[in-house]
Amino acid sequence: MDAKERLLKALKGDKTDRLPCICPGGMMNMVVTELMEKADICWPEAHTDAVKMADLAKAVYDHGCFENYGVPFCMTIEAEQMGAVVDLGSSIYEPHVTGYAMDDIAQWQELPPFDPYSQRAVIVLDAIKRLKKLDDGVPIIGNLSGPISVAASLLEPVDFYKALRRRKTEAHGLMEFVTDALIRFGKAQIEAGADVIAISDPSGTGEILGPRSFDEFVVPYVNKLIAGLRETHPEIPVIVHICGKMHKVYDQLIKLRADAHSFDSIVSIKEAKTMLPGKVIVGNVSTYALEFADEDRIRVMTQKVMADGSDIIAPACGLGTKSSLKNIQAMLQTVQETGYKA
Repeated sequence: MDAKERLLKALKGDKTDRLPCICPGGMMNMVVTELMEKADICWPEAHTDAVKMADLAKAVYDHGCFENYGVPFCMTIEAEQMGAVVDLGSSIYEPHVTGYAMDDIAQWQELPPFDPYSQRAVIVLDAIKRLKKLDDGVPIIGNLSGPISVAASLLEPVDFYKALRRRKTEAHGLMEFVTDALIRFGKAQIEAGADVIAISDPSGTGEILGPRSFDEFVVPYVNKLIAGLRETHPEIPVIVHICGKMHKVYDQLIKLRADAHSFDSIVSIKEAKTMLPGKVIVGNVSTYALEFADEDRIRVMTQKVMADGSDIIAPACGLGTKSSLKNIQAMLQTVQETGYKA
């Protein structure tokens, strides 16, 4: 069973020869400085060059880190095209928003429309096309920033979260606008050759929103995004990653129509399996440990995640760029050697 077949089957909840080990990309970045040095492809150049982006994504697989390709390596592309100011970072730091597109949420109607075939968005599409041409049995994961996270990158987050409670009409208007843009970008990634779409919405955490706002602003817009992708690609698998503790929002979370849920290391895999029956669970080896622990510790932690019932092994969040290749490789090697049993 090759890596693509294994992952696609696992996302459906079907039996596989062993567990997959992936890192989607996007917010869940899988590129570290040591890998850039080995591949001789560095940030920030790889954020703006399709050839370098594709080759760096391929290097992740070639150097025995994870069993997938994933692009882009950040979660700023959508907000940047809608007017946010973005610093592309360095070989150590990922791109990040340095200036917001709006001073007031009512200005969402003045935001420029999102065009997936321009600016850095089209670079992602070209990178996916290049990876697709390899036809090598490695799954390609396209990445979208979640609706809440994009919206919170367009307006100062404190003002945005206040607006969710005090200015709901404008908040829903912004969320509709953002979600429609994400549907266009996601569809374009699928058409370019993405086998899976991962949606990362760290700002949509239940710890900040609480159950009521999570139910009003996360569930309907993530579901609208998923439904939009499946209008033209009904079989596309979707992974949703949300950061933070989940115990307050499990009742809402189960309403999401994703194929798989990915969680931070603070979430118990056993608890998630109990609270989300029938859902495929992705994760959640600590990214802190992947950066600061040793290989033996990573092997033990990976075995525990497997024993706890994770269906697809992955880091709990984006990797710190100073994480060692040996630690990351130890995670994959443990999965390959252990299979289903821990």
